[in-house]
Amino acid sequence: MKAVLDDESRKALIDYRLQRAIETLEEADYNSRGNYFNTAVNRLYYAASALMLAYGIECSTHAGIKSMLALNFIRKGLLEPTHGKTFMSLFENRQSGDYEDFVYCDAELYNLLRPKTEYFINSLKDLIAEVSNPL
Repeated sequence: MKAVLDDESRKALIDYRLQRAIETLEEADYNSRGNYFNTAVNRLYYAASALMLAYGIECSTHAGIKSMLALNFIRKGLLEPTHGKTFMSLFENRQSGDYEDFVYCDAELYNLLRPKTEYFINSLKDLIAEVSNPL
């Protein structure tokens, strides 16, 4: 059973996850400079868990985050549909990079996903900032 977070702990965890999302952009940039595009694309994936936490939505799997993002934010118009497509692409690339053989990402894919991911993270930050009461 998961522990229930008090408001202060929830805010600290949301801030931490947003900071980690920003740091993963930097990690992805670092990996891309070394031509490690599989790792770079994989690092772009992490961001949406802070949004779920801010809105009190529990997700225990990556697939759960994907579903909840679509159901609670994309379909309701809180996030642009392009963000759903970006997250789906990041999710699929992360899954295939971690669990499939013969997966190769290249500079072209990285350069396509990197700015979209940054826009996605900034949109999540804005949406989280709008929440006056996370629950």
